[in-house]
Amino acid sequence: MTPDAIVVFAHGARDPEWARPIERLAALIAARAPGTRVRCAYLELMQPSLAEAVDGLAAEGVRSVRIVPAFIGAGGHLKRDLPLAVAALRAKHPRLAIELASHIGESEAALAAIAEVFAR
Repeated sequence: MTPDAIVVFAHGARDPEWARPIERLAALIAARAPGTRVRCAYLELMQPSLAEAVDGLAAEGVRSVRIVPAFIGAGGHLKRDLPLAVAALRAKHPRLAIELASHIGESEAALAAIAEVFAR
């Protein structure tokens, strides 16, 4: 089922140029999911935070959100910090269905696409 909104969640960086591929990814998702709100959110150093993005979507009246971690590997942020943040958001917005998708490193299709680009 397609959610009302998708949040592309990334680490963040001090350099604003770092976010360009994340924003491009969000635009590509939006083009493939007409009618679905697509937002970017960042763990640190950039705005909006995950909480700000989800709070904003809840205020817009969405009923379901899928959080998609744009991380290749799963370290402490994905294993510890993100589940805690999602639990807090679920408690804050009990009427909002919040799905936490697997990070892109667990997607064979995503890894195959990256491998194809790198192999060229």
